[in-house]
Amino acid sequence: MTAFSAIGEEREIDRHEFTPEVEPQPTWCPGCGDFAVLKALKQAMPEVGRSPEEVLLVTGIGCSGKLSSYFESYGYHAIHGRSLPIARAAKLANPGLEVVAAGGDGDGYGIGANHFMHTARENHDMTYIVFNNEIFGLTKGQTSPTSPKGHKSKTQPHGSAKDPVRPMSLSLASGASYIARTAAVNPRQAKEILVEAIRHDGFAHVDFLTQCPTWNKDAKEYVPYTDVQDDDEFDFDVTDRREAAEAMYDAESRLYEGEVLTGRFYRQRNRLPYDEEKQATGEMPSEPLAERYFDEDAEWERAADELISRHT
Repeated sequence: MTAFSAIGEEREIDRHEFTPEVEPQPTWCPGCGDFAVLKALKQAMPEVGRSPEEVLLVTGIGCSGKLSSYFESYGYHAIHGRSLPIARAAKLANPGLEVVAAGGDGDGYGIGANHFMHTARENHDMTYIVFNNEIFGLTKGQTSPTSPKGHKSKTQPHGSAKDPVRPMSLSLASGASYIARTAAVNPRQAKEILVEAIRHDGFAHVDFLTQCPTWNKDAKEYVPYTDVQDDDEFDFDVTDRREAAEAMYDAESRLYEGEVLTGRFYRQRNRLPYDEEKQATGEMPSEPLAERYFDEDAEWERAADELISRHT
């Protein structure tokens, strides 16, 4: 079975199919929030009707990068900050594949921030999960883009002089069409949000708060938390960009004051994802480009050939 023959196959899928038989058990530290991401993702895929053969998981560097080793599907372990361009290329080559990219706050909001902005702007049809623990964990506790101002670490021994990145606000400004925040301490909500993100047609960004008990004890366990959809204090329209922006700014400010607000913050409907936009302009064929690798009669086209013909 391949990523082509499996797509669209109707059968009952069990979440245990996403547990590898040959890979080792997760080696994250006890109490790490990354376990919750893995569990939520395993629960979400069967609910959206996807089998391991229909999924590609692209990860970056860091503790979060191990996710693809512990999740049974097609996987690609990219270099630091580069999971999104790999994921974009795979989705364009085979639009029927369910593509999920994952990385840490340093990976996604630091070295990979440029890719994050433009993937959101172009609205590629994929899910991007960012493990946000406000620290560089795998490299032993350096200040990250989401570490609060004044945070002391090996790289900022006197306290960070920089304000933290506001990831949801950045995502909205860049053009993401689905934005949510959840936390490892809220497994029910985490699974539900991942289901929504995967089903969304367009770029879905999930800021996943994952506590780091080893290198960032300041973050505690992101409790207590408040679901903005369940609390009467927070009454905003997730489809209204201005109201969503205000809600995100409020949530991002309160996080560093000890109050954790999670939930759905923005959803844009009726916007074509990037691959469909390209097909509408005639710049991308309707059939998956990747299938040409398996078609001996397919005529290969190179962009360079057209350029050369224009100048010779």
